[in-house]
Amino acid sequence: MNKLDMTGLTTLPAQVWGGIRLVPLAREKPVDGLRLRHEIYGPGYGEVELGPRDHYLSYIPHGFVADWSGEGGQSAAYGTQLGDGCPACVPVRRHHRLAKRRSTKGVKENRLRFLPLHLALEGYLALHFGGPSIVWDEWSQQAVRQGLSPRAEDAYAGWAVRGLGEALRIFEIHPGQCGVLVYAADSLAAAFVVPHPADYRALHPSLIEDLYGELVHQYAFFGGPVPDFEARIRDRGHMTTLADLRMAARGQERAWAESHGSLMAARLLDPSYSFERVHTMDSFSLWRFLPPFRRGESEQHIGEAITDHKGRVAYLKTFRLSEAQIRRGHLLSRLHDHDWHLGRTAEALGTSYPDLVRRIRAAGFDSLLKQGAELRART
Repeated sequence: MNKLDMTGLTTLPAQVWGGIRLVPLAREKPVDGLRLRHEIYGPGYGEVELGPRDHYLSYIPHGFVADWSGEGGQSAAYGTQLGDGCPACVPVRRHHRLAKRRSTKGVKENRLRFLPLHLALEGYLALHFGGPSIVWDEWSQQAVRQGLSPRAEDAYAGWAVRGLGEALRIFEIHPGQCGVLVYAADSLAAAFVVPHPADYRALHPSLIEDLYGELVHQYAFFGGPVPDFEARIRDRGHMTTLADLRMAARGQERAWAESHGSLMAARLLDPSYSFERVHTMDSFSLWRFLPPFRRGESEQHIGEAITDHKGRVAYLKTFRLSEAQIRRGHLLSRLHDHDWHLGRTAEALGTSYPDLVRRIRAAGFDSLLKQGAELRART
């Protein structure tokens, strides 16, 4: 699996509030056998255990629970802000693992609690955070012993994105709507998809607490109003009945949906992602994915998805990376591809050895290199 398959989802006419555009995604038929529901954790920080010695702190207002029991229940997990500590006066709630199957009296249930966007962000933060696999002369002892620790990225909660709260409050939820594309200044900020319309109605308000990247925050704050969706029907003398008018209006809707569908494909669906399976739920699979980190492509997303046995998306949540995050991801990926050997990495990137060292320092990884690394000979 290397692409997102959105088969069964169609785009509906957008709704605009200032610089925010919400594009509804609807299904003709809900996904059978899977539901999502909301878990509210309340105020405070969450401590997520990744392993015996690994954990991180984050703001976790709520979660999702995925339910494939067939009993009509729902499930889900949700957004976060990463940090290197928390105030002593703020309560800390402990979460064991990013995705954990529920159990009652030792018997596992067909329900999975997971932390949405945490899966995606942890996948990005863990991108080769182990550091060099070979102890080359250029790398410091910190790089060898601790890798890129501590790991941290900044994000904005939805309520801090200008206009998003009002847009979510006043916009109409369409019949059959199972998702939404969020645009800021007509730039794709996030995609959110769930299996069932009832799930979307319950989870729609959670978008205000979701995580959005720095670039999205800037676009919403500095960008002006975007043009609203308008359909113009030209009467050439052939429109004589209400049925003719209705047919022409539906034609405009189809044309808009097709054009926006192709735009969505170009921005979100075309890239070949790197997928990692997190959990298997009978015929469904929970994944997190990373983009190819291509230089020159400003719009790239990380995210998580639940797919059915045919690979079609039942659940999706994405996070748009900033240009700086894309550059860091690109640099770390190329270093990993060449065993963190600076000489071979520089050659593959078509740059010089000293220039690669400067790029590593400029990306914020200065502590990984020994002093004078620019002057060391290639080995």
